[in-house]
This record gives sequence, C-alpha cells and structure tokens, in this order.
Amino acid sequence: MKTAIISGITGQDGSLLAAFLVAKEYKVIGLVSPGRDSNLFRLKYLGISDKIDLRSVDLLNPKEVNALLTDNHVEEFYNLAAISSVGLSFSQPSQTFEFNTQSVMNILEALRKFSPKTRFYQASSSEMFGNVGHAQLPIRESFLFHPASPYGISKASAHWLTINYREAYKLETCCGILFNHESALRPVNFVVKKIVHTALRIKNGTADSLQLGNISIVRDWGYAPLYVEAMWLMMQQEKMDDCLICSGIPISLETFVSKVFNSLDMDVKKYLKIDSGLLRSLDLEIIYGDNSKAKKTLGWEYSMTPDDLIGQLIQDEQAFIKWKEDVKTP
Repeated sequence: MKTAIISGITGQDGSLLAAFLVAKEYKVIGLVSPGRDSNLFRLKYLGISDKIDLRSVDLLNPKEVNALLTDNHVEEFYNLAAISSVGLSFSQPSQTFEFNTQSVMNILEALRKFSPKTRFYQASSSEMFGNVGHAQLPIRESFLFHPASPYGISKASAHWLTINYREAYKLETCCGILFNHESALRPVNFVVKKIVHTALRIKNGTADSLQLGNISIVRDWGYAPLYVEAMWLMMQQEKMDDCLICSGIPISLETFVSKVFNSLDMDVKKYLKIDSGLLRSLDLEIIYGDNSKAKKTLGWEYSMTPDDLIGQLIQDEQAFIKWKEDVKTP
C-alpha cells in the first residue's frame, strides 16, 4: 500500500484526488490548517471521510512540515493547498503571495532534507501565463509566463521553485499546469459553479437572477474528476516533468451561460444581470491550452465537449443539491 499526502484535501481537487487514490488502495494523509474549522462536507459527500488520516499542519511553519515528513514514510506528496481565488488575490495580495510561495518552499526544503525519495506534485495554474496574444494561442508548456494577478504571480513563483529543486537537488518533482476545471464541489464564488447553481435555483423558484461581471472572457473549461486523474498519472512517470492539463477548447463565458440556461429550457436574457462591481481591475481576455503532451506522454484521456461538460455539471449539481438537503448541510 502506497502512502500519499494531500495538502488542501478539503477543497474540490483535494477531495476528488483523495477519492481517486482511496479507490486505488492508497493510504491517504490529508492536511488541514490548524485553528480553522475544516469543512469536511466534500469528503463526506464522496463517502471517504472515514478513510482519510487527517492531520493539522501549518505549512507556513517549517518545523511542523519537517516533523510530518520525518514521522511518515510517504511515496507521493500532492500540494494542492493555496489561496486559490484570483479575485480575492487582488484584495489580499500579501497573504496570497506569502502562503502560495512560502508553503511550497517549506515543503521542498523538508523533502530535500528528510524525504528525498518522495515524489512531489505542485498544483500550478494557467493564470501564470497571463494575457497571451491571439496569434500565439493555444498555450503550450514552453510559453513564457506573464501573470496578470497576484494569484498568478504567486503560482509562477511556486512553479519555478519546484523546477529548481528538481534540477538543483534531483528531487522527483513535477508541476501540473491546470486550466479551469469544474465540478459540483467548487466553492460557489467560482463563476461556473455560480452559474450552474444559480440557474438551477432560478429553475426551481428560489432565485430570480444571475449576477455576473465580464462575460466576454474566453476560457478553457474542463471536468475536475478527470483532471485529478492526470495529476496521478504525472506522478507515475519514470521521468518527472511538467504538463498542461486542459480541454483544449475555448468557449466564451457568454456562450457558456447561454448553454446552461438553454439546457434548462430558460431564456438567459430574462435572468442575466451584469454587475459592474464584479469587474476585475485586470482580466485575461482569452486563454486556452494544448493538451497534446498530456495525452501523448501520460496516456491521459479527455474528450468532453463544452456541451458534454455542461450536461455533466448540471447533473452533478442536481445530485449535490439533493444530498445537501437530505443531510441538512448549509
């Protein structure tokens, strides 16, 4: 039985990855932040809350990280912990940069000193690339970073730290550069979750409008449960390397919203309200990637179209809403 550590286990990706690894008979150690109420509803929803060894570890405290890796024999470490909201990073730039970079430095140093054979996965982000000209798209692994948010800057720094420790100290590290990936387990402040959830509430009469900001942006959205499989595949390769994980299909937010409402037989024009207060000071106009490396080197399978994704997200959200009502989860 392999042992894996997952930081950020209570989030969307952490819980989905935990379920994936449990199904593969891993022992999973999940890290939660000390002094904070850890909401375990995602692990409960996936039916694995009693199968995870939860540990309270402050990733900003090197002593706690060192103790974690000296006290446990671990084959794989998936670092998914981060302040991960682009919008929030503009209002909390210092906290975002400190946590998203210093936590990675502490983990890498602990691996170097105490557990150099442990394989390490760093959750990088498409936000590191920033505004890329139309003529250069789609984005590939070789592109230079030009992040357009404090979040993107912090992720770029953590990304290069991970590569540096692979090259300088021969640690087995890799970075998964994930584009937007969605599920019913997303926090509701993420736009796709907000759209699907609100549309279903409008359908059942518990909401009367959907408030959005800039709907002209174009993104590369995919299905999160398939993206966590790609994380695992990256960690199984003989030679550790970095990889883009994306759908490869660009779609505008305006089109995405229309497709969601059309799928529910509703007229989006009746319910969509543009709120200038939701506009960001700087927003990426268009970004989408090339997933050919992941498909070729990892054998990763991804063939969902935007329509497939929307249909699946609506189905998943309906099931999730019913579960929350049944168990009285807020």
